[in-house]
Amino acid sequence: MTALITLGKQAKQAAFALAQLSEKQKNNALMIIAEQLETHAPAILAANAKDIQAAEQQGLSAALIDRLLLTQERLQAIADDVRHIVSLADPVGKIIDGGTLDSGLKVERVRVPLGVIGTIYEARPNVTIDVAALCLKTGNAVILRGGKETCHSNRILVEVVQQALERSGLPKFAVQAITDPDRELVMQLLKLDRYVDMIIPRGGAKLHELCKQHSTIPIIIGGVGVCHTFVEQSADQERALSVIANAKTQRPSTCNTLETLLVQASIAPTFLPKLVDYLKPKNVKYHADSTALSILQSAGADASPVREEELRQEWGSPDLNVVIVENIEQAIAHIAEYGTQHSEAILTESPRLAQQFINQTDAAAVYVNASTRFTDGGQFGLGAEVAVSTQKLHARGPMGLEALTSYKWVCSGDYVSR
Repeated sequence: MTALITLGKQAKQAAFALAQLSEKQKNNALMIIAEQLETHAPAILAANAKDIQAAEQQGLSAALIDRLLLTQERLQAIADDVRHIVSLADPVGKIIDGGTLDSGLKVERVRVPLGVIGTIYEARPNVTIDVAALCLKTGNAVILRGGKETCHSNRILVEVVQQALERSGLPKFAVQAITDPDRELVMQLLKLDRYVDMIIPRGGAKLHELCKQHSTIPIIIGGVGVCHTFVEQSADQERALSVIANAKTQRPSTCNTLETLLVQASIAPTFLPKLVDYLKPKNVKYHADSTALSILQSAGADASPVREEELRQEWGSPDLNVVIVENIEQAIAHIAEYGTQHSEAILTESPRLAQQFINQTDAAAVYVNASTRFTDGGQFGLGAEVAVSTQKLHARGPMGLEALTSYKWVCSGDYVSR
């Protein structure tokens, strides 16, 4: 625990220093980080190759390896994302609202950094830079704890960031990482409430449950995406096919990927064969209820009966659940039972039913005639994201810069008394 306390103290001190910085100073540091990522690209990719080799030897899934993989193009995109964050307005110091009371006291709510963020994540080295950049922009220090499968990648990425911080005159301990794979260190981090102000887990349901059970620090729940799309009977079927293909097959390992397709019974016999034909090049495997199964198999699809537990899981692969519903009420009820409040969509030509779906579906992001793949900080114009929150307090949906701030009441007067 001593080592974690040292990390915590260093982070707390760094957070105090960061909170005093100007936007120009923070942006300068971020620009240097982006440049150093490009300069050290060969070493970063070599370290990542070690992680990939180890992952393959351990038999990790293709979806997990895809999340872990860094390429020259992906690393360049990460550096470009850091530069994009520079272009975004700094929320720190922004006056949210306020006014002058009858007493003459001027009251304002002003955005301030949260302090120290602890982030626990799995198999995503890009998260190391995304979170570090967003925290720096908002004046927060961060303690990163990636999975053991990313140890080589994370170690060199944090070294590059710390060197960039020192070059820019900022405290290097503003970004720190726990690189020891011992899981006990995760448990210790969750108890470090004297120094850490918020925990953000990014990973599967087991990680989130672990944090909920053991953390003495406020946590952000999110990232588990059992996402649905409901094809209502008035939908433009031809245009719906491309949306479904994008939502399911563009990158199946992501948390905003479509997992269960809900199809209104009145159009299922005509729509599902079109879907099978359209998705044939994508090698989609279907898991269907009894009604959908018969239609899909008749259309030549690779289909099997869907199990209850499959309706509650992220596939992380080109597998798709298909469930037939009688109407929008059944679709909404199914989502309420099996969804994770991440991203839900309806495809319809009815404005009335679209509004009903919006009003009655409990999710961080609700879509009308659009793919769930848009649930992303970059796509929403927030820059990179630290997580996609599926809870309702503090932040919801993709968490960008403002979600990493709190506020304080600033009150000033001319020697006024109550």
